[in-house]
Amino acid sequence: MERKLFYVIAAAGFVLAAVVGTMSSAGWWILAFAVLWTAVGLYDLYMSKQNILINYPVIGHLRYAMEFISPEIRQYFIESNEDGKPYSRIQRNLVTARAEGLPDTQPFGTQLEDMAAGFIRADHSLAPKSVDPSHARVMVGGPACTQPYSASRINISAMSFGALSSNAIHALNAGARRGGFAHNTGEGGLSPYHLAGGGDIVWQIGTGYFGCRTEEGGFAPELFAKNATLPVVKMIEIKLSQGAKPAHGGVLPAAKVDAEIARIRGVAVGKDVLSPPAHSVFSTPTGLLEFVQQLRDLSGGKPVGFKLSVGRREEFAGICKAMIETGILPDFITVDGAEGGTGAAPLEFTDRLGRPIDEALSFVHDCLVGIGKRDQIRVIASGKVITGFDVVEKLALGADMCNLARPMLFAIGCIQAVRCNSNTCPSGVATQDRNRSRAVDIELRQTHVAQFHKATMEAFLDLVGAMGMTSPEELSRRDIFRRIRGGDVEQTWSNTFPDVMPGSFLGADIPDAYKAIWAASAPDRFSSRVPVAAKA
Repeated sequence: MERKLFYVIAAAGFVLAAVVGTMSSAGWWILAFAVLWTAVGLYDLYMSKQNILINYPVIGHLRYAMEFISPEIRQYFIESNEDGKPYSRIQRNLVTARAEGLPDTQPFGTQLEDMAAGFIRADHSLAPKSVDPSHARVMVGGPACTQPYSASRINISAMSFGALSSNAIHALNAGARRGGFAHNTGEGGLSPYHLAGGGDIVWQIGTGYFGCRTEEGGFAPELFAKNATLPVVKMIEIKLSQGAKPAHGGVLPAAKVDAEIARIRGVAVGKDVLSPPAHSVFSTPTGLLEFVQQLRDLSGGKPVGFKLSVGRREEFAGICKAMIETGILPDFITVDGAEGGTGAAPLEFTDRLGRPIDEALSFVHDCLVGIGKRDQIRVIASGKVITGFDVVEKLALGADMCNLARPMLFAIGCIQAVRCNSNTCPSGVATQDRNRSRAVDIELRQTHVAQFHKATMEAFLDLVGAMGMTSPEELSRRDIFRRIRGGDVEQTWSNTFPDVMPGSFLGADIPDAYKAIWAASAPDRFSSRVPVAAKA
C-alpha cells in the first residue's frame, strides 16, 4: 500500500505544481508531464501484467529500461578481452583488424591462460619450412564426379537469404569472388543476391527443397537441374542437420513470405512455409546415397555431399555401411559442431544436443578411414573456426577444409549484438529491414571479406611452416596438444582420439571403441533404438 501511496502523493504533487505553475510559461509543460505521469501510473496499477509495475508504478519502468541496455553495458564496459560469448573481444578484434587491412599483431604477450585445463597448442620446429601457396587449395570430387572443384581451404559457411539481409549476402558473395573461395547458400534457396557478386557457389538443399520444390513441398528434379547446372554453382550440399539446432525443422510465418521470398524459395506468397526436421525423399542411409547419386547426375557430374551434426554415432556408421553396399560415395561431408550458430534456435537444442566439432570431426574421419574410403571423400569442418590455428587444428583432426560463418559476419560489420532473431540487427546484417540493411556497404564489405580470408589463410600456412612442415597434408593428431588439467599435464589429440587402421572396420579388427557402434548400425535404417515398454 505504501508503494502505491508514494505514487499517488507524487502524482498529486506534480498536479499541484502544475496548477501553481500555470501562471508561468513553463507551467503547461509541467502540467503535461503530470498528466502523463498519472496516466502511466494508472495503467501500471490496474492494467499492467508485470508484477514490478503493479507494485512500483511508473518508477518500475526504470528496471526494464536498464535491462534493455544491459547487454551493451556488459559488452562495452564490463566484458574483458577474454570474455564474450560466443566470441571473445580478442577474436572479434582480430577479424576486424584483418578485414580492414590493419596490423593484426599482438603486443606484450598472450592474454590467454596457457596453463589452464583445455588449452590447445602446437609445437614449433627449429627448422621451419616455407609452404607453397598451392596448398591453400584442395580438389573436391571423387571417382564418380566428372566436374571436380578446386576449393579453398577456407570458405563461407551456409547462411540463407532471409536469415541475412540482401546486402549482407551480396557482400559475402562478392568477397568470395575477390578472394577466390566458395560461398554456401544455406537452405533458403539460391537467391539473386548469392549470384550478384559472381563468387563460386555451394548450393545447399535442405528439407524444404527451396529452389527445387514442388507445390506440395517435395523435390522437383527439373527445377534442381536448372539451377545446379549454372556455371557458378560448383558443389551441391544436402543438409541433414546443423549444429545449432540438430533434428529441428522450422516454419517461416506467412507474414514474412513476401513476393521475393516466395519466388526464391518456390513457395506461395502469404502462406506458412514448413521446413521439416527430416527429408521426404529418403529415410535410410541407402536412400541418402541414392539421392546423392541422383543430384550428381542432374547437376552434370558436379561434387555432391552432405552436411550433418553428429548425434547418434551408429547412424553415421550406417551411412558408411551403405557406402560399402551400394558403392555410392559422397564427394564431401561437412561436419557441423554443436557449437555452431544460427539466427534463431530453441535454447535446449543449441545448448544440449549434438557433439562438439572436435569429437564429431575425428569420429567421421575415423569411420571413413575404417571403411577404406577416406582418400576418396573430402571432409569439411564447421563450428567456431576463426583463426589460422583453428584451421591447423581441424586439419590435424581429419578435415581437408573449413567453413566459417560468424567470423565472415564480423568482417561485414556484425557486432555480436545477438539480435539475429528479432529483425532489429543494429548493423544491418541479420535483418530484412531494408532501412537497417542499407548500412552494409557492399563495395567496402566485400573487400573486408576478401582481406580477412587472405590474412587468415596466410596465418594458417605460416603456422604449418613454423611446425616444420611443407604441406598441410603432413598434419596429424600427434601435432596438437591439449592440457587436460592445470599444471604440466597434457596429451596429444592422438591420445584423446586414437587413430584407426585403414580398412579395419571391414574385418575382425574393429577397434574396441567402435565395435558396439558398428554392430548397432545398418544401411537400411537410421535409428537403432528399440521402443521401451511403458512403465507400469
